[in-house]
Amino acid sequence: MHELTLRCFARFAPLLALVAFSLPVAGSQSGAAQKQHPALDAIGARSFTAAGMPGDPLNVAFIGSERQLLRLMADAHWEPADPITLRSSMRIAIDSVARRPYVDAPVSNLFVNGKKQDFAFEQAASGNPSKRHHVRFWRVDLLDALGRPLWIGAATYDMSIGLSHVNHHVTHHIDADVDSERDKLLDDARGTGHASTDWIDDFQSSRDGHNGGGDPFHTDGRLGVIVAADAPASHPP
Repeated sequence: MHELTLRCFARFAPLLALVAFSLPVAGSQSGAAQKQHPALDAIGARSFTAAGMPGDPLNVAFIGSERQLLRLMADAHWEPADPITLRSSMRIAIDSVARRPYVDAPVSNLFVNGKKQDFAFEQAASGNPSKRHHVRFWRVDLLDALGRPLWIGAATYDMSIGLSHVNHHVTHHIDADVDSERDKLLDDARGTGHASTDWIDDFQSSRDGHNGGGDPFHTDGRLGVIVAADAPASHPP
């Protein structure tokens, strides 16, 4: 193959690897069957609570190393969430009553393939700890088609604190428009200059649902994909 052709292929291979599964499969009986990225296919489209109930929908993915993920989120001004401890739980309760911001408040654990999130990030909103932007990320065991680290995430906006519709425990209630939070995160990632973004259509087969707290949500079904600049083709750092 000509050297120029090889260089062009190498340049566009990441994009091809991400979107190839959205093309119809030749000879499919239904015509609607789609190729699937093997790592994403093994994940499913939802997170789960510790009790095994469907949680927040998975609506973002990140291609890159752990170091690149942490750098990207810091540059985008998303803070790592504190771990859940007695002290942090008491602080968020007190700050909610006092309406004081808690920019790195803890988030509850959700699970993908039996594993709780590896990282959670957030941004305070309205100077009130009951309102916040937040996203959880899970590292996927399988690498992407080019051998790079792959992460799956769930981005939602907490709009209030109240009682769960399921177990009546105190919890954050999410905004039903989960696409807006997904889109904000992609916009913030692009704004750092350290990432590009792409879309995977029809990642969510259901356009409406409820999370583990009973909050309704709706989505266009797309998965937003963030690709770190110069994401290495390597094993975990």
